[in-house]
Amino acid sequence: MKNFQQNNIARPLAAIYVRVSTQDQVQHGFSLNAQEDALSNYAQIMGYDIFKIYREEGRSAKDLKRPEMQQMLSDAQNKKFSAIFIYKLDRFSRSVRDLVLTIDQLKTWGIDFVSFQDRIETASAQGKLMFHIISAFAEFERNVISDRTKFTMASKAKEGGFITRAPLGYKLFHKQLIIDPLKVDSIKNIFQEFSNTGISLTQLAKKNNLTTSGLIKLLKNTTYIGKVKFGEQENEGRHNAIIPPELFHKAQEKLTKISFSRS
Repeated sequence: MKNFQQNNIARPLAAIYVRVSTQDQVQHGFSLNAQEDALSNYAQIMGYDIFKIYREEGRSAKDLKRPEMQQMLSDAQNKKFSAIFIYKLDRFSRSVRDLVLTIDQLKTWGIDFVSFQDRIETASAQGKLMFHIISAFAEFERNVISDRTKFTMASKAKEGGFITRAPLGYKLFHKQLIIDPLKVDSIKNIFQEFSNTGISLTQLAKKNNLTTSGLIKLLKNTTYIGKVKFGEQENEGRHNAIIPPELFHKAQEKLTKISFSRS
């Protein structure tokens, strides 16, 4: 009875991913069937049953935008299997960055990763150490990307380029900020009415279908006087101003007085 129960214990499931490009087939004779047979046998020896074989034929590995790859990663995220078996790392991706970041993501999903030819697997103690090393590289890559993005955005702001979505009164056209002729008069009227009448912020916001906080944010937005701001850095933009500086500063003075009276 004991042996019967042991033999019927459910085995973990594995996904098998095989890929060949047209060039691989011509130059190296890589076969999907050969990869599939080797990986199926190896996965079963390692104690897995096969969940699904994802076959990618005639596809380059320059990025991860492949139908079967995307389906497999979606299934991995949904925990439909416990491990991914590949024949060789370059079958998965030729991009080191994509490879490192994807394996690191698999770690967060609790999915083991096995590369047959490269003798890489993440189920053992040695494999877990490899995961830690890969994760360190993934974190480094994310930091590099973040620094590069911040540098690009700061450089764009310094040159007067607009870096976020267009505020009310403007629209983006070919990545350039241009005045929206349908909304520009509304912005001018808001600044004029706020600065030169006794209307309250609440009344003005309601009149223009805005929240009070949204109205305050609009009134403080230096985009309307031709500026571009990124972090603490503010520069002259390449777009046309909607509000004259004198009117804008008058609005800021009134906002300061309102804030002071409430405190």
